[in-house]
Amino acid sequence: MIGVLSGLSSCERSGEEPRAAPIAAGIGAERPTVVFLGTSLTAGYGLQPEDAYPALLQEKIDSAGLSYRVVNAGVSGETSAGARRRIDWLLREPVSVLVVETGANDGLRGLPADSLRANIQAILGRARELKPAPRLVLIGMKIPPNYGQAYSRQFAAIYPELAKTYDAELVPFLLQDVGGVAELNQPDGVHPTAQGQQRMAETVWRVLEPVLREAEKTRAVSG
Repeated sequence: MIGVLSGLSSCERSGEEPRAAPIAAGIGAERPTVVFLGTSLTAGYGLQPEDAYPALLQEKIDSAGLSYRVVNAGVSGETSAGARRRIDWLLREPVSVLVVETGANDGLRGLPADSLRANIQAILGRARELKPAPRLVLIGMKIPPNYGQAYSRQFAAIYPELAKTYDAELVPFLLQDVGGVAELNQPDGVHPTAQGQQRMAETVWRVLEPVLREAEKTRAVSG
């Protein structure tokens, strides 16, 4: 399942300008924002913006009658260090829910797991400093055992550990039922197709929907 990630870094572009533009047209900025901080998996590498899973989640949000505006801040080729450098820029405006998807490129390059942990800690910790603080969703990632089973286990364990520490909801594995399924990946065998992105959206939605509904209830009470 996770072996398809082994070629990810070679297919991505690093050094892209950070982008955090709304992906749903005609939605007013007054709606609370859900920001997706991520890599090419979030950016929708090789696809139209509307086919990336954050855009599909905007459709689900609208269909559910929830009042949120989704922002896709995915950048291809980015490591967790790059995501950490961008977090202050992304949090300049109020964010209701921050969804964090990072680490795949760290693992593929064999970067120290401790650095990944520190970078995600810094991202989640920075979000927690805000008043009011956004709700947090952390998306887990798994990597092939290219650098040994011990490294893979240490890498995978970071996500549930930090989700618990920072009271974040956890999506255990973004590519569940997508990784390694040929028909759900582009010809590079790495990046999901539009159909694969649809399955990823379902995986994230199961965790995200309750978070959004609870946040909306809280706003209704406080408002």
